[in-house]
Amino acid sequence: MTIVNPSATTPLPPSAFRKPAILLSGTVNDDMYRDFRHQLDRASEEALVVVELSTLGGDPEVARMMGEDIRFNSEIAPERRFAFLGKAAIYSAGTTFMSFFARCNRYLTRGTRLMIHERKLAKELKLNGPLTTCVATVTATLHEIEASIAIQNEGFADLIVGSSVTMDEVLRKAPSNWYIEAEEARRLGLIEAVI
Repeated sequence: MTIVNPSATTPLPPSAFRKPAILLSGTVNDDMYRDFRHQLDRASEEALVVVELSTLGGDPEVARMMGEDIRFNSEIAPERRFAFLGKAAIYSAGTTFMSFFARCNRYLTRGTRLMIHERKLAKELKLNGPLTTCVATVTATLHEIEASIAIQNEGFADLIVGSSVTMDEVLRKAPSNWYIEAEEARRLGLIEAVI
């Protein structure tokens, strides 16, 4: 899913990030997705597409949609390179989006913090009716939770590919919000470099 132009593994110089093709900041939501798609379409002829992001988080499914657009464009145009530049804060859904970029194409500015956490669920479960209907409602909610955990863990696995971080470590630290400073992220192998 996350392999972006395997031949483009040479580290990028800081000058490559001077004028990012896609600039995003704020909450990861439908508005950000529309803005992202518009900028991505405008950059359709560029060989290097830098996506600069700063976010305190948002909707993980929107982050996955943006990530799938990066994956798809990388596969249909393998001669192009898509690079991620995180600035200041890459929390939650922002880290999910970053996981769609190959590790060699992930960069953070100095002092940037990544934040990794488990997905959250806020749902009130009301049972009312025949017992079999109640069982079906509880089972449906359980399936929703199990599917969300599976999706979350797929994202964690993509994030740590090529790093020294283990899945056990992520699963142990994510429930209490794991903050990782840029240099630490580089040492752990989660990103290519700090610029």
